[in-house]
Amino acid sequence: MTDIQKSLKISPDKLKAFNEVLLDPNSQVMKDFFAVVAKYGTPAEINRKHKAARKMENLFKIVQERQPEAIKDLNWLIQQRDNGAFIPVKDYRRKVLGAAADTTKFKDKYAVTLEVSALQYFPWIRVMAEEAIANKTLVPGRFIAVRRMKESEADGDLPAIVAALDIIGASFVETLDTKGTDGSNPHLGGPATITGYFGGIGQPNEHALQWLDEFLYYYTNYGVQHVLNFNAGTILLGFLLFKLGVNINFKISVFFGADNPYNALWIMTMAKLLSRDDGTSPLIGFNWSNSINNQTMELTAEFRKALGFEKVIRFEHHITEPQKSIVIQPYDRRAELVEIADHVANIAAKHEGGDPEVDVTRAHISDILDYFRAKDEVIASGDWDNLRVNFMDKVAAANHSAWDLTAKGLSFIAARNLHK
Repeated sequence: MTDIQKSLKISPDKLKAFNEVLLDPNSQVMKDFFAVVAKYGTPAEINRKHKAARKMENLFKIVQERQPEAIKDLNWLIQQRDNGAFIPVKDYRRKVLGAAADTTKFKDKYAVTLEVSALQYFPWIRVMAEEAIANKTLVPGRFIAVRRMKESEADGDLPAIVAALDIIGASFVETLDTKGTDGSNPHLGGPATITGYFGGIGQPNEHALQWLDEFLYYYTNYGVQHVLNFNAGTILLGFLLFKLGVNINFKISVFFGADNPYNALWIMTMAKLLSRDDGTSPLIGFNWSNSINNQTMELTAEFRKALGFEKVIRFEHHITEPQKSIVIQPYDRRAELVEIADHVANIAAKHEGGDPEVDVTRAHISDILDYFRAKDEVIASGDWDNLRVNFMDKVAAANHSAWDLTAKGLSFIAARNLHK
């Protein structure tokens, strides 16, 4: 290490100044933060409320009140799980490799999480499960939802999905309504004001605290533990809340635009400063921009490990994307995934579109803007079935990735309670 590099060392007095800001009882920003938290109780009380809300019997009670027909599907899912109806990982590997699977040493240390976005509606879960049983395919191990939270809460889909994914053993990330498209910036509209979005849609002024409030509402009332995070301010609020002792998690969204190792170093440095004494952080998913390459993940993996976060912070990388409104198509990063998956740990392969050659043949080509449509409008437009087809194409794309990984002796993580 050269003398010039040594000059980057952070002296204790700098950390002292940071602590003084956090601990200043007269700091208005800190008082405002604690005022929101206090609405829900002490950290211990908040966690107790969360744990109670996440209990299966409590989720079933809410579903029974708002969407009683969903109880039948939840019970069916439990029955299929308990009966071992889904293909075990060992049998899936034999399906891909034949007898060679029995002697292949799979790289489980680098297992890739199969992820699909977005799981918008509860009825899709049974369709997905039935297809997995019939075709001996996989149910992914991670799902993202981007539907309007209040709408999903009101019709019972929210508690039903939380229950279903606990049943199958998949992780689940919700997108709060306070995500910048709620009119938080009154000066931005559509394409005519596109340059105003270049710094991010944002959660300006009081909206960062509204995000915190909304998160705690769903955390304590529905057991929602893991949400998307779009903004540097709300990322800090998430760190602070976890540091207090509230057991929330979040993932940084692709819309945050993390597109180089230095961006990641900045975020992970703050995650380290505000981590708990056991080394944990609420940041458990880091969604890269679509523009990054494998080298960026490899470089970031070096300091992620040095910071003690290799098992804590998952790299979430888009393998496929919707055909419309987000990236130039065709977009398919599967070959790059297979290249990196044998030496960089804790990666999620996110499938936000079907395989491009399939997607373009659909009556309704997948569109990222579908995430922001109201359910009533989707039904009235005749797109209800079309959006289910788009979702199932994403599940098929995740299965395609699992197949290619397996063919190379690499590992995947599907729904843990289904695929033993």
